[in-house]
Amino acid sequence: MIYNTLGNTGIKVSQLCFGSLTLGPLQKNLPITEGAGIIRKAIELGVNFIDTADLYGTYPYIKEVLKDYPDLVVASKSYAYDNKTAEETLMRALKETGRDYIDFFLLHEQEGHLTLKGHWEAIEYLNKCKGKGLVRGIGISTHHIAGVKAAAVIPEIDVIHPIINYRGIGIVDGTLEEMEQAISLAWHNGKGIYAMKSLGGGHLIPHLQKAFDYILKFPYLHSIAVGMQRIEEVEVNVNIFNGKELTLQDLQSLLHYNRKLFIQDWCTGCARCVNRCKQKALSIGKDNRCQVDAKKCILCGYCGSVCKELAIKVI
Repeated sequence: MIYNTLGNTGIKVSQLCFGSLTLGPLQKNLPITEGAGIIRKAIELGVNFIDTADLYGTYPYIKEVLKDYPDLVVASKSYAYDNKTAEETLMRALKETGRDYIDFFLLHEQEGHLTLKGHWEAIEYLNKCKGKGLVRGIGISTHHIAGVKAAAVIPEIDVIHPIINYRGIGIVDGTLEEMEQAISLAWHNGKGIYAMKSLGGGHLIPHLQKAFDYILKFPYLHSIAVGMQRIEEVEVNVNIFNGKELTLQDLQSLLHYNRKLFIQDWCTGCARCVNRCKQKALSIGKDNRCQVDAKKCILCGYCGSVCKELAIKVI
């Protein structure tokens, strides 16, 4: 496994980052013991970096793993926008992981300069926490080119978690080439960059080799978060990141496991999920139920977090 220092943070992380969203209640909702076992397998194979978020509900899995691997590098995210929400979400991360620090704490889904300006109080709070050792680095996650560009020139931001894949799936405000240029700027400015959605939320699994060839050759990334929810996925992904050729069995293991957004019959058509979806993949159909445009959906599962009827999730 290749290890890179994440920008100017001084912290070394594995090139493969474990994306934990897929384990939790927004997606597979695995039992704690089973999910923790999958993370442990990744660690045994060389992965030392895991991505989570306040939204994901995956802190219990990480807490279980930290008992055996206390040096696991953990990045979390929240929608904090002021002192109060930043304190609440950071303290929750510390309590629910059982740790006295979080390596990286990011502001979730930042769109650009104005969003960051509106959330500046949260950044100032996290910066104070960095001075106290409660966090080791501050960052943002974003689906926006403007978000990467804005964060690239802000000294207080250490880490950026942008969306990027060879087809540009999920980039909200421009082209793949523009996102590449923004990430290059951030990388040259010393920001730690770890990518998300290199497989387009699962859409690019049929083009697995091409997707990984692209993301592994893109020179301005220190790590790449990949969602995993099965031991087989962990093993195949580690092999890919270690430069091993994929076997037919490897490909079949992943190709025969396509995820989809599933909407239950009891959907009431309240449209909360429609308003939540930044990809504009959801709409209310003639039967007054939510419907999904699979070509636009990146299978993040965030829509499920606002459904009071628990009628929508990634399976």
